[in-house]
Amino acid sequence: MVDDVDFWSRIQFGFTITYHYLFPQLTMGLAPFLVLWRWLALRNGNERYSSAARFWSTIFGLNFVVGVVTGIPMEFQFGTNWSGFSRYAGGVVGQTLAMEGMFAFFLESAFIGAMVFGEKIFSRRAQLYITIAVFLGSWLSGYFILVTNAFMQHPLGYSASADGTLQVSSFMIYMLNPWALIMFMHNMTAAVVTGAFVVSAVGAFYALRNNHPEQSQIYLNWGTAIGLIASLTVAYPTGDAQAKVVARYQEVSLAAMEGRFESGAMAPMNIIGQPDVQNRRIDNPIYLPGALSYLATGSFHGDVKGLDSFPQSQWPTNVELLYYAYHIMVGLGTMFILIMVIALWKRFRGRLTSTRWLLWILMLSFPFPYIATTAGWMTTELGRQPWLVFGLFRTVQGHSPLIHSGTVIFTLIGFGGLYFIVGFLYLFLVGRMILRGPTDLAHQSEAHEASVAEGKPHD
Repeated sequence: MVDDVDFWSRIQFGFTITYHYLFPQLTMGLAPFLVLWRWLALRNGNERYSSAARFWSTIFGLNFVVGVVTGIPMEFQFGTNWSGFSRYAGGVVGQTLAMEGMFAFFLESAFIGAMVFGEKIFSRRAQLYITIAVFLGSWLSGYFILVTNAFMQHPLGYSASADGTLQVSSFMIYMLNPWALIMFMHNMTAAVVTGAFVVSAVGAFYALRNNHPEQSQIYLNWGTAIGLIASLTVAYPTGDAQAKVVARYQEVSLAAMEGRFESGAMAPMNIIGQPDVQNRRIDNPIYLPGALSYLATGSFHGDVKGLDSFPQSQWPTNVELLYYAYHIMVGLGTMFILIMVIALWKRFRGRLTSTRWLLWILMLSFPFPYIATTAGWMTTELGRQPWLVFGLFRTVQGHSPLIHSGTVIFTLIGFGGLYFIVGFLYLFLVGRMILRGPTDLAHQSEAHEASVAEGKPHD
């Protein structure tokens, strides 16, 4: 294993992309909140919503910067670590990766400075339009990336050249891949869940400390309301649709996700159990009879193939990890719905801010959406194995032939140390922003503007 360059290249890319996605998912999840609050501030003339948008725009901006810093190394890895894949499929996936940088990233980055720092320059209406541009840029960026990934999951709109490499044959088919459309809806609602839980957590933090009561109420009210809607939408219809495309196009992946070793109708959905791949069974199962058949086919009596229907060479390379990642994602998603239902019930009874045990739950729950999205992406990527482009190009063919495992391990250690420092600085800066609070940030901005007008320096 130490000498396996394919293994270490996968570990390095998995580490860097997992770490990177911690930041874009919050920017994509916060963007709808910012548009909503800017619109309410314009419509009602309520300064509280302007203050909320101002505060979270600053956190959005910091997330954006760290996301850019951690995203750049991934682009280079396509050439340094995965030149075989880039040579084979670069003519296709390079299209959307370039479009993400040229269009979506530039749109977002062009307006983000005005959104964060331009409130004293632009009118509220202009600020709303600027925030909408940032929102569109962040979500469009997500779509281009997901189209790229969808091609690797379910390749469409391509043709093979004389040298065996792939090229785009139909741009529209490639861009409107059904897998990409469903994945986009599912991924973006999951990002909104992350944003909602972070907003709710900060609101709960302020409520527990009896600080910034007006802002705390805004964060709790909107965070829990949008959080419930997004959590339900992640499960249905987007999660249901995602499961159905997996069942249609990657039957072997669905079987591994559910630890289903035998084919047949009335397929049960395992809620709890431990996969024993060697003996091809689930130990200590707790299951719902027929639920997997309904999820995959829309009928409780639908036939669902098990792993026994496929050659073992086509099985995902780590069935156990895939199984647990999928069940962690589903379990956490169910927990999110339960938490938000309780929070909304308390809110409508006027007891949300006074129910301290629930505020503690809301405050401490914010890491779990990050864990759920990570588990979800692990499910997606582990389920595609042993393919880089499903059914066309295997992962073992994709790594760079001129690098060795020692080089990859060295750079992996370097990334680990660098990202530790970046993460520490990020948490320090975000923690300081939250401790200062939205009111303090507003007063600081006003004091700075006054000092500039008077020609005096201001710390």
